[in-house]
Amino acid sequence: MEQKTQLSGIAALQKAEDFFHPGFSVDCVVLGFHNGNLKILLTRYKGFDKWRLPGSFVFKDEDVDAAAFRILKERTGLDNVFLKQFYLFGNSDRNRKYEQRVSDVLKELYQIDLPEDHWYNRRIMTLGYYALVEYSKVRLPERGYEGEFIEWHDLDHTEPMYADHSDIVKKALEMIRLNLNVLPLGKELLSEKFTLPELRVIYETILGNSLDRRNFQRKILSFGYIEKLNEQRKGGSHKAPNLYKFDTEKYEKAMQQGFD
Repeated sequence: MEQKTQLSGIAALQKAEDFFHPGFSVDCVVLGFHNGNLKILLTRYKGFDKWRLPGSFVFKDEDVDAAAFRILKERTGLDNVFLKQFYLFGNSDRNRKYEQRVSDVLKELYQIDLPEDHWYNRRIMTLGYYALVEYSKVRLPERGYEGEFIEWHDLDHTEPMYADHSDIVKKALEMIRLNLNVLPLGKELLSEKFTLPELRVIYETILGNSLDRRNFQRKILSFGYIEKLNEQRKGGSHKAPNLYKFDTEKYEKAMQQGFD
């Protein structure tokens, strides 16, 4: 797989049929939490003016889950990541949404001349995954494959994204939102010690509305998977908030069995 991974950038398209499953890709919505805001990891290739989700075609002999983990490893340096498959994007007009035809950019910048009937010019279906990562543990490469730029952006950024990637992000948030009533959230995004306001911001961002501080605190503590520490967050201008941590055993049980 190591040799193939080196070919997973734009240059590999010259030999695409030898390695990739035609017309099928994986795109990842990677979320992190930093300085009180949810962040999303985006990439941009040379020649394209819009940011896009980290993604890749799937190798012919590669499981799709393995492809998603490979993409995350390449972009974040992390091996053990919370990753969940959530939707297949396969509308017949997906490729027609590309304002910059990929084949034109390849020809102009890389002298890769794909025939009009090449599968890369036809519909490409992509399987969406969302990943929750601890921001401080991510190690972004200075430049990705073929000069790919990789950056964190605020989740609520308003810049138009490449193709239908904005729709993929919206769908990922919708699926996470649907799970909030039965599954816990936060352990994958926060550091070992955190404050309840930090956790509340994550829920508010996903839900898209403000939550009452007292009601949120009462409800989240009632589930029993958060433990209050005899410590406070120092250094702020306001009253130092209490620190909490997740009870790993109870959290994992809730992830497996859910709760009311």
